[in-house]
Amino acid sequence: MNTTETHPSHDTLAVVSQSGPSVTFFDAATFERQDVLALPPEPHELCFDAEHRLLYATGTYVSGYYHANQGRARDVSVIDADTREVVDVIDTSPDHGPHGLALDPARHRLYVSVEATDTEPGGVIVYDTRDRRRIGRISTMAPGPHWFAITPDGRRGYAANKEAPFVSVVDLEQDRLIGRIEVPGSEGLDVSPDGGYVYVAAPKGDFGPHPKDRPGIRVIDTAEDEVAHVLHTEGVVFPVHTTATGLVLAGELRMATGPGSALGAQTNGVLTVFAPDTFEQVGQVEVGKFPLTISSSPDGSLGFVANVMSSTVTVVDLRRLRVVTTLEVDRAGEPGAHGLAYIPRAADGPSHP
Repeated sequence: MNTTETHPSHDTLAVVSQSGPSVTFFDAATFERQDVLALPPEPHELCFDAEHRLLYATGTYVSGYYHANQGRARDVSVIDADTREVVDVIDTSPDHGPHGLALDPARHRLYVSVEATDTEPGGVIVYDTRDRRRIGRISTMAPGPHWFAITPDGRRGYAANKEAPFVSVVDLEQDRLIGRIEVPGSEGLDVSPDGGYVYVAAPKGDFGPHPKDRPGIRVIDTAEDEVAHVLHTEGVVFPVHTTATGLVLAGELRMATGPGSALGAQTNGVLTVFAPDTFEQVGQVEVGKFPLTISSSPDGSLGFVANVMSSTVTVVDLRRLRVVTTLEVDRAGEPGAHGLAYIPRAADGPSHP
């Protein structure tokens, strides 16, 4: 499907469908669906490289999802954000299970988190965005560093680990692990705009007995690299996102028949919004089933919540805390909407390496 110009006149929202497998492009002003681009199996996360006008999409599993898959994949699709074509596929071999993405445009670096192999613990691969050359690998000493985020100055990185009771801290100037912050098995994470805090969803989302730890967000003070606050929530949190204005957005799950319900038994989830610095809860908005990824517009006025089990994206006005619209994303009968990327329009046409 290709119904738009090669140079979009408005900003664009890109959404991965995990079971599509595809990425769907929406006009970020009118929310009209524009294009659908097929991708290799099980794409998960997205990241936008503004310098080269490229999207990176991780292909994590051959089929299935975390802890229920038929093998780990090894690809990162490189997509021209303006022509909406796959222009390259990065092979992460010998590593597999690429998932989290983080970009340091100042140093031309792309970071990709990967799961442990038979010979290596999980880690983060470092690529040069100018030629997509692999330039290093940083061990996180954990089996599944699922999400990865970096500080605005590009000096530190933090990996959330589902299967390890800590967040891994890496020095990105020396490319080595330098610390562990005690946190129960964790999900999504993000760094505040000023780099002062890292917000980590913990404990991890289990679909068995009720976890012993109360769900919420651990707030890590990056000056000390220790947990300074805990923001408690009613439901288990998977995605965490901070906006340009500093708001902390958390996607809470709601279960149909109680905390012991199986995957797929969710009802509509909740977007919970916390104020920066005071960490007070500002409000909540109902979203779709199983919010899994959150993003926002560059000015922080709109929030986008990808709901994997309903395969929708809930667009939220963050000033009025109300739903603007709900976007439908294709899926093949399995979990759908996952990674998100906001793409500002190209001022003078696209630029590529």
